[in-house]
Amino acid sequence: MKAAICTQYGPPEVLEIRDIEKPTPKDKEILVKVMASAVNSADVRIRGLVVEGFMKIIMRLVLGFKGPRKKVLGTVFSGVVEKIGKEVASFKVGDEVFGSTGFQLNAHAAYLTIAESGPVSLKPANASFEEAAAIAFGGQTAIYFLHKAKIRKQNNTKILIYGATGSVGTAAVQIAQSYQADITAVCSSSGESLVHRLGVKKIIKYDQEDFTKHPEKFDIIFDAVGKTSKKQCKQLLNSGGQFFTVGGMDVADEQKAYLDILRKLFEEGHYQATIDRVFRLDEVVEAHRYVDTGRKKGNVVLQIAE
Repeated sequence: MKAAICTQYGPPEVLEIRDIEKPTPKDKEILVKVMASAVNSADVRIRGLVVEGFMKIIMRLVLGFKGPRKKVLGTVFSGVVEKIGKEVASFKVGDEVFGSTGFQLNAHAAYLTIAESGPVSLKPANASFEEAAAIAFGGQTAIYFLHKAKIRKQNNTKILIYGATGSVGTAAVQIAQSYQADITAVCSSSGESLVHRLGVKKIIKYDQEDFTKHPEKFDIIFDAVGKTSKKQCKQLLNSGGQFFTVGGMDVADEQKAYLDILRKLFEEGHYQATIDRVFRLDEVVEAHRYVDTGRKKGNVVLQIAE
């Protein structure tokens, strides 16, 4: 089967398309023919070992010293169940599914296996494979942090979302809207129209003003790109306010329950996939180059199936 292989740490050019062995599902696993995936921040950080200081040593110990031990990157997928293990009960051959593989990676390949009990669910009935792959990463991350902030238990929560046009940011905006939060989005001038399309009226353009000097205070500040800190934002927090960032040591959990929330919101028309560009698997180098620019809005999708 075709797969994008990460030969070593480095620039996008370390990626190569190769033929590798097709996996076989174990008793409690399903085999998925991957239709679409995405190139997200996790992929480019692993490929380029994009971390600072002592974290490079930790990352090498965890992922591989000279290069990733798991050569096939990709953490999200959508596709069709082609085969099931003999103990699988909740999926059948032909089911259209979406999900995430986390640290197991392997989504930038024609096929993957995943445990029936893992973060995999039926994809939204009204979503294309590209849309389903696009909502899995940012959506689960946003749900994880916003639930941790207890947004479900608050009324009219005032939330500031920094980096509101990325895959996590666009998801956070929509998840927060589903809880009737009062949202202020921080983005660049070029992202203003996207944030408006998502229904946000309060926008701070960080290339035109210093968002930390904004007069309003918030119950939650969520840095969806990992480029600010609680110290920078503390004057913007209400008494008892909370700061969360994707740039810290806290790694978002991935759960079937989160996927079910995303499916319900999408099918009911309360959530949309934000797709910037779509590349074929054999264009994976170009896809990584684009994500590396830092200019993507929403998600960069990979079409896997030919």
